[in-house]
Amino acid sequence: MPKLHFVFLQGMPSPFFSRIGDRLSRAGCQVTGINLCFGDWFFWNGGETINYRGSLDAWPRFLDEFCAINTVTDLVLLGEQRNYHQRAVAVAQARGVRVTVTDFGYLRPDWITLERDGMGGNSRFPRSVEAIRALAMRLPAPDLTRRYSDSALRMAVGDLLYSFGNALLWWLFPRYQRSDKRPHPFIYAPASARRLLRARAGQRRAAAALQALRARTERYFVFPLQLEHDFQIVAYSPFTNLDEPIRLVIASFARHAAPDTCLLIKAHPWDPGVKNWAKRVGRWAAEVGVATRVVYIDGGNLDEMIHGSAGLVTVNSTSGIRALQLGSPVKLLGQAVYDVPGLTFQGHLDAFWSTAQPPDTGLVESFIRALTGTIQIRGVFFSEPGLTAAVTAAVERLLTQAVGEPQVV
Repeated sequence: MPKLHFVFLQGMPSPFFSRIGDRLSRAGCQVTGINLCFGDWFFWNGGETINYRGSLDAWPRFLDEFCAINTVTDLVLLGEQRNYHQRAVAVAQARGVRVTVTDFGYLRPDWITLERDGMGGNSRFPRSVEAIRALAMRLPAPDLTRRYSDSALRMAVGDLLYSFGNALLWWLFPRYQRSDKRPHPFIYAPASARRLLRARAGQRRAAAALQALRARTERYFVFPLQLEHDFQIVAYSPFTNLDEPIRLVIASFARHAAPDTCLLIKAHPWDPGVKNWAKRVGRWAAEVGVATRVVYIDGGNLDEMIHGSAGLVTVNSTSGIRALQLGSPVKLLGQAVYDVPGLTFQGHLDAFWSTAQPPDTGLVESFIRALTGTIQIRGVFFSEPGLTAAVTAAVERLLTQAVGEPQVV
C-alpha cells in the first residue's frame, strides 16, 4: 500500500491536530501542516510545516500542485465551509484525495465529529430510515454515559490567542482573509467577556422564568437560538442572519399555535450579546400580538426546558438531537443530519404547533447507534483525559481509512 500523506489545514485552537499529526508521523505516515495565518502557525507542531502567504485566489492552484508533487492521500480540516477549506475540498475531491472534516460533536458534551467530505447539509450520513436501521444493526450499542469534561477556560484562551494573534500579527500573513462571519475580535471579545460576567445572574433569572412559565401554562414550545455567525446558519439554512428565523417562528406561532400555549426562546450559551436578542424578541412578539406568550430566557438547563415542553423548533442545532433522545417532537428549519422521517416533523412549521408527534423511539436508538459508530468519536478538544482519548480515536479512524463511511453497510 502506498505511503499515506496527511495534510492538515486549519483546526481548533488546541493541540488536537498537532497531536494527531505527531501520532501519524510515528506510525510511518508523512504529515504536513499548511498554515494560512498566525493562529494556524501557533497551534501547529505536528510535522512538516508550510506557511502559505499567497492570495485566496491563488490558493487552489498552490494546493493542487502541492498534492500532485507530494502524492497527498488525505486532507484533514476543521469544517468544510471556511473560504480556504471550500476550495481545498474541491481540489482534493478532483484529485481523489480523501477529505476528513472535524468539529464539535453532533452529540454533546464529550463527542467529536469526524466524517468524510462534509458536515450538516453536506454530510454523507444516510437520510433514509431503512439505511439507518441497516447500519445500526451492524454496530454495537454505544455507552452514552458522560466520560469527559472539556475546559471552557482553555477554549476561551485558545480562541483569544488565535483571534488576537491574527489581528495583531496580520503582517506575517498579509493576504490572509478571515473565513468566520463573527464580529471582529476587538468587538467580539469584550462583548463575550461582558456576557460571561453576567452569566451567574442569568442562570438564576432563567430558572425563575422557567418556573413562572410552567406555573401559567401546561403547554409550551422551546426554540433554542444558535450563533448567528455559525456555518450551520450561514451555509446549511435558508437564512442570512438570526433575525429571519426568529421572526418566522414567532409569526407562525402567533397565527397557528393554540391560545393557551407559550413559546420559550432560549439564548445560545456562547452568544456574545452583540445584538440584544431580548429586545428584538420582545418587539417582534408585540408586533404580532403575542408579547405575553413569548418568553425569552438567557441561561438555564436546556434538558429541563425540553422535558416539560410540547416540542422543540430549531434551525438545525444539535439540541434537536438531544430533544429526540428525550422523546420530544422536533421541527427543523434548515439542513441537518437528523432530518429523517420518523425523527423530525416533516410538515410545515405552521402545522407543527398543533399536529406534532413524538419521534419513533426505536428509530432514535438506531440513529444514535449509527451516528456514534461511524461519524462520532469520544473525547474533547481542550482538556485531559478527553483530549488524549479523542486523538487516539481519530488516529485509529484515519489509519484504517474508515472515516465517515456510513453508507457502506
